[in-house]
Amino acid sequence: MRIDTESDVAAVCRVVRSLAEHMAFSRSAAYSLATAASELATNLLIHAGGGQLQVAPLTGMRTGIELLAEDHGPGIDDLRLALTDGYSTAGGLGCGLPGVERLMDLCYIDSVPGHGTRVRAVKWR
Repeated sequence: MRIDTESDVAAVCRVVRSLAEHMAFSRSAAYSLATAASELATNLLIHAGGGQLQVAPLTGMRTGIELLAEDHGPGIDDLRLALTDGYSTAGGLGCGLPGVERLMDLCYIDSVPGHGTRVRAVKWR
């Protein structure tokens, strides 16, 4: 999904929660996924002026849902600092990326200052 407006953030949250429920995730896991999607989508909007958030079911040896957020924004200068609770460059609470890390089972972040950021997060059922 393309994330360009606050409405897009709300839409991706609904899609993620619905997919999680359809895939028989627990209610709490479905809400964790929706919250992580909200944080990633909001970051795309606020920090990069928009981007892409892909949502994909994972099947095979394990069942899960993958969130893949990509943008061509300014990137993250100090990833370690960005993953610190309470740190914010936009005046928020500073719990977005650290929260995604806590809510998801896997979280990989690749960011190149001046070129953009890619976050891959997976929640297993």
